[in-house]
Amino acid sequence: MKIQANASGTRSIEVSKEHLETLHKYSLLSGLIDSNGIVDEQVLDKLKLNIRSLLDSVGTSDKALLDLCFDVIYHKDMKALGLHNLILLYADTKFDVPTEEANV
Repeated sequence: MKIQANASGTRSIEVSKEHLETLHKYSLLSGLIDSNGIVDEQVLDKLKLNIRSLLDSVGTSDKALLDLCFDVIYHKDMKALGLHNLILLYADTKFDVPTEEANV
């Protein structure tokens, strides 16, 4: 899947299902946007700081998290519009949620 990274549509970023699952696993987009609902460069900076903090706590052992950083979040074309489109793609994605089997 590709997200548009700039307004003219000349730049895009490839986002895989694994990237979206990593965002979901660590709840990286939860509480990211203020009540005004605007995604700007400050929101992108906030996400980057949250990820740096997460990397400090979990280390570099999670390859999926590192791939998300290198391929998407710290991509040279990632700007506020790209993050906005990533959030929209994430919101449209259905994640498999394990259900507890009833002990009968």
